[in-house]
Amino acid sequence: MAESTAEPSPAAPGDDTPSAGAPPAPAAPAPLTPRLLRAEVLIVLALSLGAAAVSAVISFVGSVTAPQSLAEQTASLVGSQADSERPWLDLSRQVYSLVFAMAPVALVIHLLHRTGQSARTIGFDVRRPGGDLLSGAGLAALIGGGGLVVYLVSWQLGLTVTVAPSALNDHWWQIPVLVLQAVKNGVLEEVIVVGYLLLRLERLGWSPVQAVLASSVLRAFYHLYQGIGMFFGNLVMGVVFCWFYRRYGRVMPLVVAHALIDIVAFAGSVYLIGRVDWLPG
Repeated sequence: MAESTAEPSPAAPGDDTPSAGAPPAPAAPAPLTPRLLRAEVLIVLALSLGAAAVSAVISFVGSVTAPQSLAEQTASLVGSQADSERPWLDLSRQVYSLVFAMAPVALVIHLLHRTGQSARTIGFDVRRPGGDLLSGAGLAALIGGGGLVVYLVSWQLGLTVTVAPSALNDHWWQIPVLVLQAVKNGVLEEVIVVGYLLLRLERLGWSPVQAVLASSVLRAFYHLYQGIGMFFGNLVMGVVFCWFYRRYGRVMPLVVAHALIDIVAFAGSVYLIGRVDWLPG
């Protein structure tokens, strides 16, 4: 029998039936159910500050079980990552760690966009630079001053380790790296543990009080490696920052405040520790 040479007729307009061999149309994205939302939050925290909290608890257990008292032990916040004779290698590793520490923040912003939101939803933008800088500076003065008092008192009571904010070798890039580390801390912590976490927990049905407590307790735990005194100091800081965010709906002033606090602490440790009697270290 002769083989048919007739060509298939073209699809009628509006006919969505795929032709033979054509790839299937992509499925619509699944709705963000509470189960998916909980998994998202846990994954974000496991890649960022949740993991830091677990590490801090392990470090704290190691400190309290050590033969020395807490005040006799030292915790370095920013340390050198190469010998002083190879500053280029140290700087390369510092920049590497700074860049990739921002990956969880990029992930959070990506996840917000997938649900029709953005960084502006949590106030992480530069629409109000003047107000953000002023309110951030005020918060930094309030929290930074109170935090210093808590640290000094708890250190005298033996409840806190000696904190060395900077253990970098003395190179020309020391202060710029410390400033960038401070900014990184502000962005990472405030975007994730305040803006993102409060937004997601409230969508899961948590009350404002429950969400604020969860955020503040998490902040306290990932600072536990510094000792009991700083645990409670950061708990109070978390409550104040969460209150501010819920009141004004912007995370950027918190980023500014946190960065300023850490800049003063990091740079101050370079110029003051060992030169003033009242500062431990």
